[in-house]
Amino acid sequence: MPQGALLLGDRGPSELVLVRHGESTGNVADRKARTSGAERLDLDVRDADVPLSDTGREQAEAVGRLMAGLGRSSLPELVITSPYKRAEETAAHALRAWGGDTTVVVDERVRERDLGLFDGLTAAGIKAQFADEAKRRSRVGKFYYVPPSGESWCDVALRVRSLLADLREGYDGRRVWVFSHEAVIMSFRYVVESLTERELMEIADSTALPNCSMTSYRADRDGLRLVAFADAAHIDRSAAQTTTEPSKTERAADAR
Repeated sequence: MPQGALLLGDRGPSELVLVRHGESTGNVADRKARTSGAERLDLDVRDADVPLSDTGREQAEAVGRLMAGLGRSSLPELVITSPYKRAEETAAHALRAWGGDTTVVVDERVRERDLGLFDGLTAAGIKAQFADEAKRRSRVGKFYYVPPSGESWCDVALRVRSLLADLREGYDGRRVWVFSHEAVIMSFRYVVESLTERELMEIADSTALPNCSMTSYRADRDGLRLVAFADAAHIDRSAAQTTTEPSKTERAADAR
């Protein structure tokens, strides 16, 4: 198999664009918690209901303005969004700023990874409240580790495989955009490019995935080929602030 391609035969999307959601109030709360050393994020809603921040809305609108400048042959024919509020809001603001019209489908298979009992906890909180689990994660590794009542990255990859199978059947030669979350987008890379666990974790540890960044694939005769990863140039060109996750050093002990 050629490196960087998933062989799809003669079926599947002609283009696949993965958009991470804009900055959420959860991202803001996470930064504040890390700075203060708190064990838990200061949020009063469940993860599925966390909305965009003001900055996140501006970032989503920047995606829409980028879409408005694309030629007709590059615009999405199908938009798939996670049911989580921050992703749905990102898609809605982007499409409104674009001003165009396309089919939008909400699909739970591209929802955020479920952290189970770790939901809302910082790395410090996990170490304090689940010391044995923190040790087990270190031993098992980030990719295969399953938080109590949660999901591993492998579980997310299975969801991605299921969605890609449906797209191969129903959206041959179509342009598909997906508004989703960091772990899901990384899992697309794992599946589409046939990466190894080591390769995926090296990418995850070395490359930040900015809010509203875009990861794009284009089909050739060998399958879907990566053409851009974590591209945030459209955010940099806008008035919106570019926001990313913590650095590798800050994430090293993070049980997420």
